[in-house]
Amino acid sequence: MEEASNRSQSVLARAKPLLIGVVAIAGLVLLFRTLPVGDWLASFQDYVRDLGPVGWALYAGMYAVCVVLFVPASVLTLGAGAIYGLTIGVGVVLVGASVGATLAFLLARTLARSRVEKMTEGNARFGALDRAIAKEGAKIVFLVRLAPVFPFTYINYAFGLTGIGTPGYVVATVVGMIPGTFAYVYLGTAAAGAATAGGADQAQTLVQILGAIAALVVTIFVARLATRAIREAGV
Repeated sequence: MEEASNRSQSVLARAKPLLIGVVAIAGLVLLFRTLPVGDWLASFQDYVRDLGPVGWALYAGMYAVCVVLFVPASVLTLGAGAIYGLTIGVGVVLVGASVGATLAFLLARTLARSRVEKMTEGNARFGALDRAIAKEGAKIVFLVRLAPVFPFTYINYAFGLTGIGTPGYVVATVVGMIPGTFAYVYLGTAAAGAATAGGADQAQTLVQILGAIAALVVTIFVARLATRAIREAGV
C-alpha cells in the first residue's frame, strides 16, 4: 500500500511541471483574449518597429531599472516574447536583466553597502551562500541563477557582499539566466500567437504552445537539479 502511494506521489511530482506549463499557457491565452491585448500589441509593434534598435535599448533599459528598484520584471519578460518574438525578445531580456543585476551588484559594493549588509544580517541562508561562494565562486552563482532559490532582485544585491569578482559574477549570471529567459520569453511568444492567430495559423500556433510547454518543463527540471547541487554545496 505504501509502495503504491509512493509511486502515485512520484507520478504526480513528474507531471507537475507539465501541468504548470499548461495552466500558464491557458491563463495567458485567456488574458490576451479577454483584454484587447491583440490591438495593443499590434500598435506597440508598429511603434517599436519604427524605432528599431532604439526600441530594443529602451525596453532593456526599463528592464534594468525594474531589477535595480526591486520591481518584479516577469511581466516584461513575457511581454518581450509577445512583442519582439523569441530571438530578439531573449536578447532584450538578457541584456536588461544582466545590466540590472550588474548594477545592483556594484551598488552593493559601493553606495548601498551598509544598507545591503543590514538586509542580509542574520540571514542563515545568505551566510551559507557566502561560504559556498568563497569555496566555489562562479559555480554557485551559476547554480543560483538556474534555480530561483532566492528572489532575483534581492540576490543581486546580496551577491555584492560576497567575495566573487565582477567578471566571474557577470559571466555566471548571463549564462545561468539563459534557460529561464528562453522558456518565459517563448511562453509570451506562444501566448501572443495563440491569442492573435487566425484559422490558417492554428497548426503553427499549436506547435509554438507545445514548444513553450516543453521549454518550461525542461527549465523546471534543470532548476531542480541545480537546487540539489546548491544543497549539496551547503546552502
